[in-house]
This record gives sequence, C-alpha cells and structure tokens, in this order.
Amino acid sequence: MSHKENLMRAARECLLRTGYARTTVRDLVASSGANQASINYHYGSKEALLTRALNELNTEWGDLLFRALVSPDGDTGEDAELARWERIIDSIQAQRDLWFVNFESVSYLKHDAEIRAMNAEGQRRSRIALAAAFAGLGEDADPARVHAVGSHYYSLLVGVALQWLTDPEAAPTAAEIVAADTGR
Repeated sequence: MSHKENLMRAARECLLRTGYARTTVRDLVASSGANQASINYHYGSKEALLTRALNELNTEWGDLLFRALVSPDGDTGEDAELARWERIIDSIQAQRDLWFVNFESVSYLKHDAEIRAMNAEGQRRSRIALAAAFAGLGEDADPARVHAVGSHYYSLLVGVALQWLTDPEAAPTAAEIVAADTGR
C-alpha cells in the first residue's frame, strides 16, 4: 500500500475513533507510518485529507442507510414501514461511529464550503431515497412533493438517530415511530 493510501486509511480510522476536530497530524503519521510531509504532498493539508476521508465515510454511510430503506422482500404497508424503521435503528446502532462523524461534520458547515456542499448533496440524495422508500415517490413524481416528503422523513430520521446516539434507553422504538407517524 502506498503512503497516499495509508494516509487515507489512517484518516478514516482516526475520524471514526477520534473525530475530525481531535485528529492531529501526529495521529495520522502514527497510524499511517508515513511522515508529516507526505500529508501535504499527497493531500495539501491535514484538513484536506480529513475532508476527503469524511466524504468517503459519508458516501459509505449513505449507502448503508439506503440499503436499510429498501425492503428485502419488496413489502409495502405498515409492516414494511415497521421493518424499515427496525433496519434503520439497527444500522444506527451498528454504525454509531459513522453517525457521530456525520453529526460532527455539521459543525464545520459554517466555515467549510466543501463540507457544506458535501452535506447538501447528501441531504438531497437522502430526501429522494426517503421519499421513494416511505411514500413510493419515484422519478416521475412531482419534485416539490418529493422534496416535501423527503424533508419530512429526513428530519424524522435525523431526530431518531440523535436520540439513539444520545440516550438509546429512551429512544423511540420502530413501533413507536410508525404509530406516531401514522397516527395509530
């Protein structure tokens, strides 16, 4: 593996273990076996390396989330929605570090245009996937409706994730989410 690849692997590991703000050049060097000059040579700066690693992790996080949205049996209805929320909650629990990194990246939106753009694109893709999964809205659906429905479920998803990361014992179950969302 090249120094560049080792640095990317190390950046991903450090982000998941330590977070964006707490990862130091020393951490990256120790984890990668590369020297400090390699960071600047291959990526331009520690921040550029971490941002690229964050982008890769967020892409993987999105792929995991999108897989959780799709029913393996193609089911529809309330049972499918319950199963979908169960898969989402399982994914949150299984990928806690990835969720924490994603939430931490929000604190950089104000000052980092690249992270802001990355986050905006992730939200756009998530709204489309959520509107399709929860409301069956496909490519031919009214874009305003896709945006509204996707935004609703995105807000719900982020709130549920935050609760599961903060206090899993008090976080809502899949059944509670479905009951509240459907009014049943």
